[in-house]
Amino acid sequence: MEVILLDGVEKLGELGAKVKVKAGYARNYLLPQAKAVLATPKNLADFEARRAELEKQRAGEFATSEARLDAITALPPLQLARIAGEQGKLFGSVGPQDVAEAITAAGAELNKQEVRMPEGPIRELGEHKVLVHLQVGVEATLDLEIVAE
Repeated sequence: MEVILLDGVEKLGELGAKVKVKAGYARNYLLPQAKAVLATPKNLADFEARRAELEKQRAGEFATSEARLDAITALPPLQLARIAGEQGKLFGSVGPQDVAEAITAAGAELNKQEVRMPEGPIRELGEHKVLVHLQVGVEATLDLEIVAE
């Protein structure tokens, strides 16, 4: 199924790209989220007529995301205190929700969906890297230290 992207989609393409995707991905994610439209001649003509408007809107969203990322990276290094055993293993774990709450408490707004933890939840004391992904092309790696409570 061919679609025209109305927004940048990670690992798929940027605004205006005409891409082939599986029908289920288009029907269940891209179309309901308004990230794409079917690549029919009428939709292609409508998209070309709206291209400037969509690019202007995308540039505004990009600038907002850049400003949020600057506020997040300007924060001092993040430290979270958790209860841990003698070998440094946590009783529980630190997940995206915990990181988002800590950053929000420090003064910058962040949702848990914008926190990426490639190695999964943190289960031990020490320094760890956490990826903050606000939108395609706007991401940073933050240092997070988990200390014993």
